[in-house]
Amino acid sequence: MNFTKLQATGNDFIFVDARTIERDWPGLAHEMCHRHFGVGADGLILVLNSNKANLRMRLFNLDGSEAELSGNGLRCFAKYAIDRQIAAGPNLTVETMSGVRTIQAILSEGKVVEARVNMGKPGFKPEKIPVLIEKQRDGRGQAGKIPIIDYPLAIGRRSLRLSFVSMGNPHAVCFLSKPVANFPLSVVGPKIENHPMFPERINFEAVRVLGRSNLEARVWERGVGETLSCGSGACAIAVISKIKAYTGTSVDIMLPGGKLTANWDGRGDVYLSGPVDEVFDGEWSE
Repeated sequence: MNFTKLQATGNDFIFVDARTIERDWPGLAHEMCHRHFGVGADGLILVLNSNKANLRMRLFNLDGSEAELSGNGLRCFAKYAIDRQIAAGPNLTVETMSGVRTIQAILSEGKVVEARVNMGKPGFKPEKIPVLIEKQRDGRGQAGKIPIIDYPLAIGRRSLRLSFVSMGNPHAVCFLSKPVANFPLSVVGPKIENHPMFPERINFEAVRVLGRSNLEARVWERGVGETLSCGSGACAIAVISKIKAYTGTSVDIMLPGGKLTANWDGRGDVYLSGPVDEVFDGEWSE
């Protein structure tokens, strides 16, 4: 089976043109994405036919679970499909579990080098994220208020303030006063991901404000662990930071894998921009 590995600011994916083939995709994702015994990637992405868009995307995480969508994955999807002439560019529509997304590709010498994806409107209703708020809380983070901002959550001896948003998949955003490099993400991340208040688990972002249009962040992704970058996570960060009046409409987010730019006017759709790159082609022995 032929595959291609692509990456977007270090968020890497294995792509398979699955329009005419069928496999045990969850099991295969677990095998292929393993960084020591497989190809190594954050997820396996399938290119499929669609009757709603140009193409359809399915994404399986490292642990075999299926994700609703991925911002960086969608941008890599555009490069894979357009560079191989599976779909005509520079604009592309892709069907995901969270609906149809539109991607604008930027080409250089006939190849996609950057892509901007419309990630849709953010969702704030607890049942849509989903997040279970068991009882009313006083002050900020009160359960009856939407969006839920700075909701207090104790993880061991650590007290965190989480803000919740859906970007087609669930996110919990936490702002810190100290550099994100010092945050114990490998300890705190899995505890938040698997906390009982998140029935479908959750992605967690630790963020620090550097300036009016600059943030730094690290991400713990549901079903994967810490990744070098997360597109939907960058969008979630941009949304919450604007609601909290930390930033304006456009913000650059520095992640371990590089810079992503997210735009949100406070009402409409969120847009995500950044570079994409093909790493290599290969053949998986079955």
